[in-house]
Amino acid sequence: MPRVSHVVASLRRKKRIFKKTKGFWGGRSRLYRTAIETLRRGMVFSYRDRRAKKGDFRSLWIARINAACKINGINYSSFINGLNKAKVAVDRKILADLAVNDSAAFSELVKVAKEALVNPIAVAAKPKKVSKAKHPAKAKKTTKK
Repeated sequence: MPRVSHVVASLRRKKRIFKKTKGFWGGRSRLYRTAIETLRRGMVFSYRDRRAKKGDFRSLWIARINAACKINGINYSSFINGLNKAKVAVDRKILADLAVNDSAAFSELVKVAKEALVNPIAVAAKPKKVSKAKHPAKAKKTTKK
């Protein structure tokens, strides 16, 4: 029986790696072992940075909101606190967009926040939690002897 070499499978594997490392510098796109190492490292960075990007954008939005708040004569923390007291549910992404593209609407939100800081809206009482009935199968069974 002849020896099996698995050439088709190994070439397909290498082709898949080289396709992903196309454009890398030097041997990182041409040498198989180096390409694998570089690809693994790059995938780790991309995984990490997809999560870091969310925090980066949040920081950008906060910086934009803060700059617009200073123009309107209020600091960022008081503005956010006022919006929370006024029960305005607008996230920072939308606030930053308003600060950049629609300063009149942002100024109205600042007025609402300032008003809520002076005259807080009465907070409604929170409803009491209703205890859930236990599932009959999970309830402890007491056996009488």
